[in-house]
Amino acid sequence: MSVLTLKDYDLKIGDGEKMVVMAGLNVLEDEGLAMEVCAELKAVCADLELPFIFKASWDKANRSSITSYRGPGMAAGLPMLEAVKAKHGVPVVTDLHEESQAEAVAAVAEVVQLPAFLVRQTDLVVATAKAVAAQGGWLHAKKAQFLAPWDCANIISKTREAAPDIQLILCDRGTSFGYNNLVVDMLGIPEMKKLGVPVTMDATHAVQLPGADPRTAGASTGGRREGVSVLAKSAIAAGANGVFLEFHPDPDAALCDAPSCLALDEARGLLTTLKAVHEAVA
Repeated sequence: MSVLTLKDYDLKIGDGEKMVVMAGLNVLEDEGLAMEVCAELKAVCADLELPFIFKASWDKANRSSITSYRGPGMAAGLPMLEAVKAKHGVPVVTDLHEESQAEAVAAVAEVVQLPAFLVRQTDLVVATAKAVAAQGGWLHAKKAQFLAPWDCANIISKTREAAPDIQLILCDRGTSFGYNNLVVDMLGIPEMKKLGVPVTMDATHAVQLPGADPRTAGASTGGRREGVSVLAKSAIAAGANGVFLEFHPDPDAALCDAPSCLALDEARGLLTTLKAVHEAVA
């Protein structure tokens, strides 16, 4: 497996390296909250000597309802991420949804994420791979809920055809299991690693119950936040090179995907455990 490096931060991911933590908010709500969450997670990761990348989306385009909160949008959201970077000196990861957004997003985010539902969209994949490679960043591609782990080979080949020098990471976020449910096959993590790229686990979105939030009679996605730590620990034990987690000071009040979000004050305990698991299996 190749080890990837973010040159401006001397941050690495791959076998033999420290567990990478991509963590933050599901979606930007306001700049003050982003600063608060980043400060706490940065401090925790610094204490644990873990590489940290702050995560937040500026638009959640894939919503169950047209009335669901999506975020501030690109024009307001990218400057928020730039402000977080400037204040806290950390790289950021965020996603995009259209090929026209690729260059602007890659100019701000050191790690650009391809959403699971869009990872087969050729024009988006090509545009994003080219933009990320031009900036020397990482492309974080989520395995679609309907793909087998070995089918991710097509994602890798497509991105490398567009940008031969692309630094690509695959991310597991669960697999559709009947209606309104996701499961995670931990054997899929070593299968994806056989493709020669680092693999992370999105333990937050993997506990979703799509279209099954009883609070809204199916107009939003439900979740099982008590399962986040279970999946994160299992994935690291299975060989994942990093984790993708979402936190909020008041999870039930989060404006997006609240049922899957962890409390910010749980971060230290969970990451301490995950570090121990990673060191035990390394």
